[in-house]
Amino acid sequence: VQLQASGGGLVQPGDSALLSCAVSGGTTSNYFMGWFRQAPRKEREFVASINWRGTGLHYADFVKGRFTISRDDAKNTVYLQMNSLEPEDTAVYLCAAGDGNYVREPKGYHYWGQGTLVTVSS
Repeated sequence: VQLQASGGGLVQPGDSALLSCAVSGGTTSNYFMGWFRQAPRKEREFVASINWRGTGLHYADFVKGRFTISRDDAKNTVYLQMNSLEPEDTAVYLCAAGDGNYVREPKGYHYWGQGTLVTVSS
C-alpha cells in the first residue's frame, strides 16, 4: 500500500489549504485513515482521523474546528481541508492508514505517505 500526499505549499495566515492523500496498492475502504504533522524539531503529532464509514471523526484539540477530514473511497483518496491557517500550523503533513487501534498515535498506523510541506507565513 502506498500513500501520496499533496496540496502543500506556502500560504498566508488566515488562508485555506486542501491536502489530498491518494492511496494505491490497496483501497481506502479497508483502512482507518489519519493525518499527522511534524514541525521542525518537534514530535510527530496527531491531527485528524476518519473511520471506514466516514462517520467517526477525531481531531486534535489545536484544530479548534478549523480542519475537516473526509474520504472518497471511490477515488481512493482522503482529504484534509484546513481553514484559518496560523503560522503554528507550519509542518510536514503526513497521511497514514491503519486498522483503527490507537487512532491518535503513530503506532496505530501501518502505512505512511512521504508528507507534504505546509508553510504558513506572511
